[in-house]
Amino acid sequence: MNTIWFPDLSDGSGPKYLRLVAAIQQAIEDGQIAGGERLPPVRDLAWKLKVTPGTVARAYSRLTDAGLLQAAVGRGTFVAEPATARQYTPGAMSQIAPATPSQSETVDLRSSLLPDMGQEALIRRCYADMAQQPDPALLHYPGAATGQGVRVAAARWLQGSQAGRFEAEDVVLAHGGQHAIMLVLQCILQEPNPTVFTEDLTYAGFRHAARLLRARVVGLQCDSAGVRPDALAAACREHGPQVFCTSPEVHNPTAGHTGLARRKELADVARHFGCPVLEDSCYRNPDSGLPGYRTLLPDLGWYVTSLSKIISPALRVGFVLAPSGKIRALRSAAQFNSFGLSVPVCSLTERLLASPDFDRLCGAIRDRVKIYVQTAVNILGLFELNWQDGVPFLWLKLPRGWRASAFCRAAEALGIRLRSADDFSLIDGRAPHAIRIAVNGMVELERFEWAMRQLEHLLSHPPEQIEV
Repeated sequence: MNTIWFPDLSDGSGPKYLRLVAAIQQAIEDGQIAGGERLPPVRDLAWKLKVTPGTVARAYSRLTDAGLLQAAVGRGTFVAEPATARQYTPGAMSQIAPATPSQSETVDLRSSLLPDMGQEALIRRCYADMAQQPDPALLHYPGAATGQGVRVAAARWLQGSQAGRFEAEDVVLAHGGQHAIMLVLQCILQEPNPTVFTEDLTYAGFRHAARLLRARVVGLQCDSAGVRPDALAAACREHGPQVFCTSPEVHNPTAGHTGLARRKELADVARHFGCPVLEDSCYRNPDSGLPGYRTLLPDLGWYVTSLSKIISPALRVGFVLAPSGKIRALRSAAQFNSFGLSVPVCSLTERLLASPDFDRLCGAIRDRVKIYVQTAVNILGLFELNWQDGVPFLWLKLPRGWRASAFCRAAEALGIRLRSADDFSLIDGRAPHAIRIAVNGMVELERFEWAMRQLEHLLSHPPEQIEV
């Protein structure tokens, strides 16, 4: 039967899985858990200790390799009987070589996931507060008044950003950043030949939205400063003033940044041709201080952001600001798309944004992401790497001898999943041999560091036979 033993990991330092290894080893020595006794299932113990299941799985794996535990398929993990347990000495755990991760221990670096710095507990507290407050609106369709508190809180949060001047009434709510992009494109694109301009390597959400709206996507050539102004001008002359979708603060996937001089040059081109500019600022940098396109182009600039990259991707809440004269069209698009955000989502979002802990948690999340990024830079810095402090992904151009597809396959064989440049290129575009490394804050830092060292080894040892 299951043991009721649970260790205390609050004391000590170092990786949590090694602390758990030491705690189980000590419990076996002290007789707290006897031979043949079943340990708690991985997920149960992870929940009790508030660690990831991978942490518990790694500890169990180490102890199994040492002969202190036995894993029975379909039955669980048990303390080895004294007759079968191998002899060990204190400190022996540190001599066990790290095993290649099993499928359940795969380090998934395809999508950015934020570390939990307390936001999950804050969300639960907000839900608990909502449960105690009677709300007659729970029995009605959401209306304009439903989101008013959210708009006021969002306006306060966004003030001082790159979005330019606006009032709370100008903020339109969406079901996440991707829905916000769809709303903007629905307002802008017109028949008979709708076209969307993007960077030649771009966020896949722009492509997906364009395809759903039956619009063609035209990639614009970039240099180290961002989209080239002459490329935007040429596209406007050939296709007419359509819409330019871009992320000047943090370019996804290359982690690039468009400086003020280039922004002004692109704004001049857009103004000359009357081309709207959609700025996706979901990875916004609160310390940038640079004006966004809605500031530079009050009549043409659209601004989109969300909470997904700030506090949690589980919160499908986005915010849209239209240029002057377009707010009514944007409100109509939002209204007839979904009749507004649900009442519970509005109540939760308003409480989150108004919480005195919100800004502190956002800062703590960003600081934690910086540690992951710096870890990657310290290990992979000898290669052609692009990154920004606090941005949860890095862009790596592969050295000669590696192709992106082959590198991703080799990394996956080691238990590391990545995205290649192919995932961000246009259908008729040519992808470079590069990969995006996302920061997965749900992976322990020690495990993330292990993954970076495996990648460094792969990069330093390209295949002997170069693919052609």
